[in-house]
Amino acid sequence: MSHGGNIYALATVRGLSPDEIMDFSASINPLGMPRAARAAITGHMADVLHYPDPGCTELTEAIAGKYGLSDTSIICGNGSTELIFLLPRALGASKVLIPYPAFSEYDRACLIAGARIRYLRMRKADSFVPKAEAFADAMKGMDMAFLCNPGNPSGKALGTEAVLDILRAAERARCVLVVDEAFMEFCPQHSVLGVDSRYLVVLRSLTKFYGLAGLRVGFATVPKGLGRKLRKHKEPWSVNVLAQRAAVASLNDGPFDERTRKYIARQKRFLQRSFNSMGLRFYPSDANYYLIESKYAKHLIDGLLGRSI
Repeated sequence: MSHGGNIYALATVRGLSPDEIMDFSASINPLGMPRAARAAITGHMADVLHYPDPGCTELTEAIAGKYGLSDTSIICGNGSTELIFLLPRALGASKVLIPYPAFSEYDRACLIAGARIRYLRMRKADSFVPKAEAFADAMKGMDMAFLCNPGNPSGKALGTEAVLDILRAAERARCVLVVDEAFMEFCPQHSVLGVDSRYLVVLRSLTKFYGLAGLRVGFATVPKGLGRKLRKHKEPWSVNVLAQRAAVASLNDGPFDERTRKYIARQKRFLQRSFNSMGLRFYPSDANYYLIESKYAKHLIDGLLGRSI
């Protein structure tokens, strides 16, 4: 599987312009970016003349303030994907656990870094959510493990206590646990952001919830020892000037968060009623997307493409 969101290739194949396509292949906030972010971009166009702040100082302070974190634990990146690729390379991981189905870039990042991958297959009967005991057992002998929460593509989140159980097992195994919370803004009650452990890395994306996918901005919280290694290997200036400005404005727009969660909850109820009325099987989701099972999947995709969806 490959990542969604390539509306440009689809537009070329179908003889359309990208703005004629309604993109459901990437799970971005349908409300778009906050107005404050749009104003920050247009108001700071002159800043493009200069190199961006390599330390993302203002953005780091905004993240720390919003989530109650220490500035020194935060590393910003060109989307959380940059940090996914940085982690196995910088930490020299040789053996990595990846539960599947999962975000396809975990595999690529590890293979490029020369790591061997152990896969943990998740079961349909469990809605493709990993069992803490099975995950803990599979981590033995691993240097690093990825845990996507809420799951991608399942949409279902593990509760905080289950993630902490897995973290305790990671500590016993001396395995770095990378919890990818790219969609956690849609269900923040399940987050482990701010939990203190020398074996925990938490990834966050600001592009999904705040509609900034084209600008690319995310961050990770890391313990001191790992943070030094990551900063040593990280490319400079990877978060551009406008991305930093837009992200700061988004993080400071509290009403946008609440408006988004209410809107998504309302639209999910509509979708679920519609799926049920069509007889489509869908898996329970805590995020802003659904995993749907249908023997007519190919026909559904073709039918949607015929309507430029």
